[in-house]
Amino acid sequence: MKKFQSIDIHAHFYPETYLKLIEKEGAVFGVSCSYDSPEGPVIDMNGTKTPPLDRTYFDIDARVASMNEKGVNIHALSLTQPMVYWASADLSRRLSEVYNDACAMAHEAYPDRYLGLAMLPMQEPKLALAELERSAALPGMRGVYMATRIGERELSDPAFFPVYEAIEDLGLNIFLHPVNVVDPQRLKKFYLTNFIGNPTESAIAASHLIFGEVLDRFPRLTFCLPHGGGTFPYLVGRITHGWGVREECKHLKTPPVDYLRRFYYDTITHSHPALEYLISLVGPDRVVLGSDFCFDMSYQRPVEVVCEHEGLSDADQEMILSGNAKGLLGM
Repeated sequence: MKKFQSIDIHAHFYPETYLKLIEKEGAVFGVSCSYDSPEGPVIDMNGTKTPPLDRTYFDIDARVASMNEKGVNIHALSLTQPMVYWASADLSRRLSEVYNDACAMAHEAYPDRYLGLAMLPMQEPKLALAELERSAALPGMRGVYMATRIGERELSDPAFFPVYEAIEDLGLNIFLHPVNVVDPQRLKKFYLTNFIGNPTESAIAASHLIFGEVLDRFPRLTFCLPHGGGTFPYLVGRITHGWGVREECKHLKTPPVDYLRRFYYDTITHSHPALEYLISLVGPDRVVLGSDFCFDMSYQRPVEVVCEHEGLSDADQEMILSGNAKGLLGM
């Protein structure tokens, strides 16, 4: 097995400054952080709790040791639930700032190991624009991280267009991740919020970006979908058929299937046949390494998932492990 550089674009990070700010000010908005567990801090989001966060979530030294063990060279650091949209405009702005500053500090400490994906208070587009301008100038910031919807607003909401325009002008790309899922009460049992809800959210977001003509309006802007694109790559035929027969979709001039390659997709499918299908559908030049570090739903050996995949040439492996991510991250 050849040794290629590896860049994980789906690697979650909870800086202590972010956790402490939630601990201090989040409870009034239904989000809290407790340090009562000896195993690590726990975030409570209106009754839904994270497992205790071990040191690899927030300690950059411990994290590097874990990356070495997993054979990953670089993490593009990203926040995850609860992100920042649940808070007031001011607290959301400050949560974004402390998170982005922590990413920059991690990069400065380990410039060859960490890059940052900026968090923005998107529920207030003017504040998001200000934080985008500030954070884009920070060391190691190479993209923008965003939920698959902002509160109850879809990503096709025109209020977000000025932010997209500014991101496009900066030459950055957007990495998506679910926060709230459709019909959460129905999915709460058996952890279906993650198993089914998260992949469904990615398909919904991709569809809104297509039918809401966001991708047409911003032709140089690229979105990266998590979890192998969720259900989107596997439903695109059905979506395209619907576009051809439904009047409410006729405003779109291009078949939805033609937008497949406007997205990038990470490798987190937990299924070799699913990953093989994804690569055959969109091409190896649109697939990037992801692990979901470091939750229980993550790949423990993300590089091996790619290198052990039969049918991938050395060139394909190198693209998926690092080459495509370098393009997305402007490296």
